[in-house]
Amino acid sequence: MSELNGRIGGTVYGYDLHAEWDGQHLRGRIGGRIQGKDLDLTRHAGDVDGRVGGTFAGFDVDGDVTPERVDVRLGGQTVGNDVHLVTDGERITGRFSGRIIGKDVDLRADGKRLTGRIGGAFDGKDVHLTFGDVPPELAALAAVCAYKVLEDDEAHAASSSAASS
Repeated sequence: MSELNGRIGGTVYGYDLHAEWDGQHLRGRIGGRIQGKDLDLTRHAGDVDGRVGGTFAGFDVDGDVTPERVDVRLGGQTVGNDVHLVTDGERITGRFSGRIIGKDVDLRADGKRLTGRIGGAFDGKDVHLTFGDVPPELAALAAVCAYKVLEDDEAHAASSSAASS
């Protein structure tokens, strides 16, 4: 059993990511015990599928993950986000959520650490993870899932506070 641990975002506005990898399943938690979502991904023969969150408040994860590429859909066919990443040596780069209104993914797998940024200089989040024996491309996908959970929760909090004003 190997562990994936770290943080997406900063000290104040960020989520912890803790998961265990058994060679086929990556299971854990994004965020805390009260505010956060469960992570449950299964990888087999280059395919990944699973769920982030519960039955009602969450999103599906489905696509292809190989040592060279990540091509995954987060959410459904109508409402969802694409993730397209390419591995080039230690770098894992690509896009999350589309070419025009999406976010850049720029990560570096150095030894057993995954660091970098998802999103831009102002609206993005830092990534600081240790991934042990978790495949780096799967760790990168988990980081993008954590970023999406954080982004969704921030948007929900902003709309809730705007509605109460």
